[in-house]
Amino acid sequence: MTLETQLKNLPDKPGVYQYFDEDERLLYIGKAKSLKKRVKSYFISTPSLSPAPKLSPRIKQMISQTKRLSYIVVESEHDALILENSLIKQLKPKYNILLRDDKTYPYIAIDLNEDFPRPIITRKVIKKNRIKYFGPFSSASKEILDSIYELFPLVQKKGSLKGKKLCLFYQIKRCLGPCEGKIDKDEYRKIVNNALEYIYNKDALVKKLKEKMFEYSQKLLFEEANEIKKRIEKISSSQYVSNIDLARLQDIDVFSVEIEKNRACGVRIFIREGKIISSSHTIFNSDLGFEKDEIYKRMLLNYYQEDILVPQKIIISEDFEQRGDIEELLSISFKKKIELSVPKKGQLKSIINLAQKNAKEILRVKKETINPILKELKTLLNLQKTPYTIEGYDNSQLQGSARVGAMIKWEERFLKNEYRHYNLDSYDEYAQMGELLQRRVESFSKNPPPDLMVIDGGKALLDLAKKIIKESGANVDIVAIAKEKRDFKANRSRGRAKDIIYYDDVVLKLDPNDKRLMFLQRIRDESHRFAISFHRKQKLKFDSKISLLNKKGIGEATISKLLQYFEKFENIQEASLEELSNVVGIKIAQKIKNI
Repeated sequence: MTLETQLKNLPDKPGVYQYFDEDERLLYIGKAKSLKKRVKSYFISTPSLSPAPKLSPRIKQMISQTKRLSYIVVESEHDALILENSLIKQLKPKYNILLRDDKTYPYIAIDLNEDFPRPIITRKVIKKNRIKYFGPFSSASKEILDSIYELFPLVQKKGSLKGKKLCLFYQIKRCLGPCEGKIDKDEYRKIVNNALEYIYNKDALVKKLKEKMFEYSQKLLFEEANEIKKRIEKISSSQYVSNIDLARLQDIDVFSVEIEKNRACGVRIFIREGKIISSSHTIFNSDLGFEKDEIYKRMLLNYYQEDILVPQKIIISEDFEQRGDIEELLSISFKKKIELSVPKKGQLKSIINLAQKNAKEILRVKKETINPILKELKTLLNLQKTPYTIEGYDNSQLQGSARVGAMIKWEERFLKNEYRHYNLDSYDEYAQMGELLQRRVESFSKNPPPDLMVIDGGKALLDLAKKIIKESGANVDIVAIAKEKRDFKANRSRGRAKDIIYYDDVVLKLDPNDKRLMFLQRIRDESHRFAISFHRKQKLKFDSKISLLNKKGIGEATISKLLQYFEKFENIQEASLEELSNVVGIKIAQKIKNI
């Protein structure tokens, strides 16, 4: 069916549409109140089918490449908005803006239902009466909480009350001993209420910390004083510089966006009880440019996920096309009226001006720092886009034991907190890589795919990866890198090892000193290192379990027989006496069950 025919047959119903190019690569995902009206608005049909004249250059380029479309009809426009956001995360279309910074920020929470409550840091909001939350904090939440415990004699540790016996914190006057009734609930609650007043009042908190630092220095406790000094610096740097302090105790979230060529900065400011308590920003890069409408939409949908406290008022710098839809969706999702507005005057307008000013300043100060190698890789490998985010994959095993996989992530640097380990069931390298990638694909809805996947392996593993990613529908470039083989073995001799790059149907041998090759080698080597380190840990566990069976008089041949049948030690431990008896006999089965 031609694209013209598809356009004529579109239904006048809400839904999500997808555009594909001539190579069946996914270009764009959008949502519509009416698929018929929305999709047709991208095209003019005379004298021939072509992009509509009022489109932005980025969207016009996308429409000129569109050769096919598909769509999904849904019940309502809200369903379309949710489905669109989910599909963009999972499938990463070339022309959609995917804002990766959708992390949740921590809160400081205290459960006032407890007799002797203590504040904690949490990222999960529990819907329960009399749990008070402070935040979100984009930084310094730990330093603020540590300072509260430094300055006020609260119950210091979670398990302190369980022992019902005075501990060291009582001896050093950091706790007043509620575990032995040294203070009653009412007196303790007064201390709690006093302490909580300092969480949002950073100036007062810093003042008290400076007094404490001076006290420590007078007592020649210089280590403790230096620790307080570091904490003060972290808390002070987290403050948003502003003389704005709302007269009313309002809770407001602020979003602002500024664009500079192919870079954009999104700023968030969090106001609680009339005070600016924290802020954050994210810089985004794109080869194809941005539209502010799309950035606002993605920022709001990505940030307001589940387990988050949403104020009744959210303000933004500029209006955008789907503001009303998102306002209604947030109100439905969080079961309360949420106002999403663009202030034109007064203090809220001053806050918007502050957010815009800071977004511009961030773009000015943080000049483009994109590694030029990324642009060169795009050209060399004919990638769809510059690989700003890269993931590397490898697996490791030893004679079938401790079978593991590893994923590492690079985005301007190696992001070690986003590395992932996998325990694998498959026995051979090919099946293990397939299992590893399939499990990664299954997590795309929560953790979007990268721009580029780097596989430690050759053509066979590249083809496997391409097949798995194609079946998922995701739009991701893939490259494999492997050691040159001699006599069917990888040549890893020092100074003679040559790496071969595989992508599409091309086999590329670069000079060993080529910076593009060296960059891919860094990604591959890091995934290999991470896989090996996890393999060693798992191997130690494996060996300890074998040793335990050996001590019970169970030999290597029997252990091998058990593993062949049950595959894992965990399965052996969970097996019934009857199942074990059928494999190794009743005597050995009883020995295993008695371990």
